[in-house]
Amino acid sequence: MNAHLVQVDIAWEDPDVNRERIEALLERVEIRPGDLVVLPEMTFTGFSLDVARTVSDAAAGEGFLRDLARRRSCTVVGGLVASVGGRATNQALAFGPDGTLLARYSKLQPFSLGGEATAHMAGEEIVDFAWGGLRVAPFICYDLRFPEHFRSAAGNGAEMFVVIANWPVRRIHHWTTLLQARAIENQAVVVGVNRCGTDPSLTYNGRSVVVSPHGHLVADAGEVEGVVTVAIDPEEIRQWRCDFPALTDIRAVPVSHQNDSPRR
Repeated sequence: MNAHLVQVDIAWEDPDVNRERIEALLERVEIRPGDLVVLPEMTFTGFSLDVARTVSDAAAGEGFLRDLARRRSCTVVGGLVASVGGRATNQALAFGPDGTLLARYSKLQPFSLGGEATAHMAGEEIVDFAWGGLRVAPFICYDLRFPEHFRSAAGNGAEMFVVIANWPVRRIHHWTTLLQARAIENQAVVVGVNRCGTDPSLTYNGRSVVVSPHGHLVADAGEVEGVVTVAIDPEEIRQWRCDFPALTDIRAVPVSHQNDSPRR
């Protein structure tokens, strides 16, 4: 099975243009039935904190993702902002080839430094879905800095992580390094899809990648708009976990506070 990483130069707060760009990029890609297509975080608007604007496109964005999955007979993962109980949440949605909603994940860690924690409500659960014989757990951007969430997902059976992002160039080394770390420590394949281009505040240089369970970068989209296609082999993951069963050695270790006498 193939994963197609769609690295888009997202037009700021312009969903119609972004949908056209995605369609144009995918026209040149051979997508086989059952393949996986992955789009960046907040696919249709960019990382806008104008909640009224982003939420207003949620239904259209969700419809586009569902329709794309149906038309191309594939599984599609994309990002948008939706309203839950009157609060906006930054979400990753996965739709199956028949248009069925496979997963709706709300970002566990809104980016507080950038003001997202004020605009978007934090998610409360890790989710996963089935694709290509694998259990796949989606995450979003800043989540990548919190390894405990990925460990929990692996403990629940996840064998592959999909991380969608708007990750700026100034911290791009963190992006690639942390994706590799999450793959190595959880013996999982990691698919990271970032945007490229600019928004009113930041520059993004893509570097959408696929990381093997050994931490190797097996594909890299570089810094420009485009689609990278990679074959994903479930047996590679399972064989490595069998040959080197580190996950079975996980221990819960208590923390002891020693030498807590007051300092003078």
